[in-house]
Amino acid sequence: MQHGIFSFSRRQALATALSVGLALGASATSAAQELRVLTHSSFGVPKPLLAQFEKDNGVTLRISKAGDAGEMLNKLILTRKAPIADVVYGIDNTLAAKAIAAEVLDSYSGPASHRAAAQTLPAPLVPVDYGYVTINYDVQWFAKHKLALPGNLEDLTAPAMARLLVVQNPATSSPGYAFLLATIGAMGEEKAFDWWARMRKGGVKVAKGWSEAYYTDFSRAEGGSRPLVVSYATSPAAELFYSKEKLTQPPTGSLSLPGAVFKQVEGVALVKGGQARPVAEKFIEFMRSVEVQKQMQTEMWMYPVEPGVARADVMQFAPEPAKADAPSDKDIADKGAAWVTRWTQVVLK
Repeated sequence: MQHGIFSFSRRQALATALSVGLALGASATSAAQELRVLTHSSFGVPKPLLAQFEKDNGVTLRISKAGDAGEMLNKLILTRKAPIADVVYGIDNTLAAKAIAAEVLDSYSGPASHRAAAQTLPAPLVPVDYGYVTINYDVQWFAKHKLALPGNLEDLTAPAMARLLVVQNPATSSPGYAFLLATIGAMGEEKAFDWWARMRKGGVKVAKGWSEAYYTDFSRAEGGSRPLVVSYATSPAAELFYSKEKLTQPPTGSLSLPGAVFKQVEGVALVKGGQARPVAEKFIEFMRSVEVQKQMQTEMWMYPVEPGVARADVMQFAPEPAKADAPSDKDIADKGAAWVTRWTQVVLK
C-alpha cells in the first residue's frame, strides 16, 4: 500500500520474501502456540499492539509478507493443499471473487463478521480498512509553472498534460490495476481503452510499480519530472505527517477527477485448512479493535471501517473523494485478466 521523503509503510517495496517470517514478542516462549499470518508487504500494525496480542493469547505471531496483494493470493492458492497460513490479511475487493472461487478461505461467524462497518466485503472476508487510488499532484510545480490543473480525464489527453502524468503498470501494480478499473468503470471498456490509446500518444509514462513512480518519476522526488502521479487520497496527509519541515499544508494534493478514483476495501479471513483456529479468530477481532483501527491510519494510511473510531488528526488532509468508479465485481472477476492484457497491447506495444 513509501514516499521518497519518508517511511510510508503502506507502500513498501514488494521485495519481502514469503519465507521471511517475523516472530514478535520477546516474552513468548518456544512452547507458545504459533499463529501464521499471511499479509501483503504493506501490512503495518504497531509492534506494541502485536506484542500485547501475543501476551493476551499466549501465542507467537509469525507474520509472512508475500509481496503485492495479488502475489499474496496467488501463493495462497498454490499452497492450498498444504496451507502456509492460518489467517490472511490484505485481500481486497478486486481479489475477493478470485479468492472465494479458489476456495482458500474459511467461514467465520464471530462478532466482527456481523458488526456494522463503513465498507463491506463478501463473506467470508471481514472488512478492515479502505482507501482510494487517485491522481496526486505536486502543488509547487503547478504554481511555479502557472498551469491549471486538469479538470477531467479528457483534459489529461492533451499532449501538454499527458506527458506530465506517470501511472503504474496494472500487470505489476495494485494501484495501477485499480486506476485501470476506475477508467473502465466510468467510461465502459471501449471508451476507456480509446482514452488509454490517446494517453499513450500524448506521452503518459508507465512505471512498474508505485515506488518507482513516486520515488523516481514524480516531480517531488529528486530528479523526477512528472508532477502528476497515480497514488492514494491519503498520500498528501502522509507527506505532511512525515515531513521534516514544519509544514502547515501538504506539498501535494489529490485530484478526485471523475473516472480516476477507485475505492479499495481490504479484509481479513481465516485460511481454509489452517491451524490454530481459535486464536486465528481472535486475530480477526483484533484487526477490528478500536486501537488497531486508530493506529493503522498512520501506519498503513487507510481509513478505518469500524464505526465510531476517531480519525487521526492528520487525516483532515486526506478528505474522501465524493465518488469512485469501478466495474461490477463479476466483471472484475471475469474480465480483469483480459483487460490487463488489452491494456498492455494498447499502452505498451
